[in-house]
Amino acid sequence: MHKCAWKWASLVESEVRVWETCDTLPPNCGRVTDKWKVIPREELADHHPPGQRTVILHDRPEAKSRMNEPRPDLILQVGLGFWASKTLLSAVEMELFTELAKHPEDLQSLQGRIGLHPRSARDFFDALVSLKFLERRDGRYYNTPSTDFFLDERKPSYIGGILEMANHRLYPFWGHLTTALRTGLPQNETKDGGPNPFVALYADPARLKEFLRAMTGVSHGANLAIARQFPWSRYHSAVDVGTAQGDLIVQVALANPHIEATGFDLPEVGPIFEEYVESNGLSGRVKFAPGSFLDQPLPKADVVMMGHILHDWGIEMKRMLVRKAYEALPEGGACIVYESIIDDDRCENAFGLLMSLNMLVESADGFDYTGADCTAWMKEAGFREARVEHLIGPDSMVIGIK
Repeated sequence: MHKCAWKWASLVESEVRVWETCDTLPPNCGRVTDKWKVIPREELADHHPPGQRTVILHDRPEAKSRMNEPRPDLILQVGLGFWASKTLLSAVEMELFTELAKHPEDLQSLQGRIGLHPRSARDFFDALVSLKFLERRDGRYYNTPSTDFFLDERKPSYIGGILEMANHRLYPFWGHLTTALRTGLPQNETKDGGPNPFVALYADPARLKEFLRAMTGVSHGANLAIARQFPWSRYHSAVDVGTAQGDLIVQVALANPHIEATGFDLPEVGPIFEEYVESNGLSGRVKFAPGSFLDQPLPKADVVMMGHILHDWGIEMKRMLVRKAYEALPEGGACIVYESIIDDDRCENAFGLLMSLNMLVESADGFDYTGADCTAWMKEAGFREARVEHLIGPDSMVIGIK
């Protein structure tokens, strides 16, 4: 008997790959030990019955070479990815998922409700089925569980705000990414001498509300994770700097009733923040502090949080904001910085790296950064320790302790 430890993984339909670590090398093996080998799948049952440890290996080097052959799949999927992206964004724009959340519809009825041309409707709906955003059963279209939960505008779990903003602003601006890469200049409203988009945004309450709702959409999952994951029992108060609609501080307050909670942002944000706080039943517990984190000291608290703030700014402003957080904390207090923190090797968190390119398109000198970058800024500011903790998806938080 040829005793060894082995496992197998699928390669192609007709082959399997086996890892062999042999105790002995019998004459019929004729192969070196401790390596992956490929055998025909039909021989697995004969030579490697499940539960047995007798292995006779047959190399198929050509199968390995086929694994390494150039393939166009990923290139085409990413290169033409805007097809799928714009299909979803148009569905959100036309409130398709909100309509279907009311009740499912057949092709003709749904086409009329959404206002589509007969030429486009079937392909559009069926494309969304193939992309797993809709289901079709017995000739009727339904939301999937995910689109029903996250893309029905009437539900508090709605995250479509960020997709609305992507559709209205980011999608056309990213058409000029090559120019941004070659010039280092933003490609948003300022490109042709227009005003700073955030000045115009904060002057228009309706657009500001859309933007702040978008920020909630992109950060809600991470906000929930912070509210559960951070050791809040050690602290009594928290302030969310650049609070926007207020979802982070709201989730912290909901999960930790003992926390004295404050949202800090420009005065124009106040009414939108207070409306959101009230909708979550927290009007008596969560307060709003008006001010600018660029021009004023930060409100003092045991925990200072900044979510999706630092990446808007250049290196010196990032360091300045981390120092302000340090100054607002008592001894033993904590600073939480979170966003799509790039992995230290800069090769895994594609979302974080693409977000940094979005900052190139949208800002004068903003960029995203690694966990090592942020912990270094915290140490420079005086924090005695700093660590990175994963939250959800591409998001992580960097925690500094004073």
